[in-house]
Amino acid sequence: METRLDEIADGIYRLSTFVAEVAPPAGFTFNQFLLMADEPLLFHCGMRGMFPSVSAAVARLLPTDRLRWISFGHVEADESGAMNQWLAAAPQAQVAHGRIACMVSLNDLADRAPRVLDDGEVIDLGGKRVRYIDTPHIPHGWEAGLLFEEVTGTLLCGDLFTHVGNGPALVDTDIVGPAIAAEDAFRASSLTPSMGRTIRGLADLVPTTLAVMHGSSLAGAAGEALVALGNHYDGRLRAALA
Repeated sequence: METRLDEIADGIYRLSTFVAEVAPPAGFTFNQFLLMADEPLLFHCGMRGMFPSVSAAVARLLPTDRLRWISFGHVEADESGAMNQWLAAAPQAQVAHGRIACMVSLNDLADRAPRVLDDGEVIDLGGKRVRYIDTPHIPHGWEAGLLFEEVTGTLLCGDLFTHVGNGPALVDTDIVGPAIAAEDAFRASSLTPSMGRTIRGLADLVPTTLAVMHGSSLAGAAGEALVALGNHYDGRLRAALA
């Protein structure tokens, strides 16, 4: 298992592990994102079995014990499975997530008490600033939430825009079509009346980069992609109700 390292925005690194056996024949990438700052932050922990490979990739950029913050979209093995391994490797690190995630899971699961974040709360990392955004059930999980890095305009968008394959780290081409194809295959999203509106609302942040957990990240027309994906899910909901 090999973890690839690419800088997708200034001081934001994508750590990508490709697993051919998941979603064959195209395979599937599992991506974490390291935000380099005075207080470095890791978004997504990866599965426990991936920890040796991912932590070795992080160590190419900074000593792992320098990590200060750990976060992820929602509580799921590929996002939070290695959480306690990271906490052990980085004694000063603290998990940060929304109130629901902390209440229903993280207060019990995390080996150290998490930092509870309110919707819209900002953590100043020193050189970077991350804003927490509650997105319950979007794309799935009651406790789901995202981070927006304000200095670079990078939206750490978790499972949104999931697509298969082992493409480039960063593209400026369509990722909405591949995301729709993956949704057709996996049916992983929770269709709710607020889904399309919430995804389109993320475009108001005016992101310039979408950091995607499964698949290539997007540079460029990030707002347009969010609006298109939100509109698509509205259409899926209407079709499901018809």
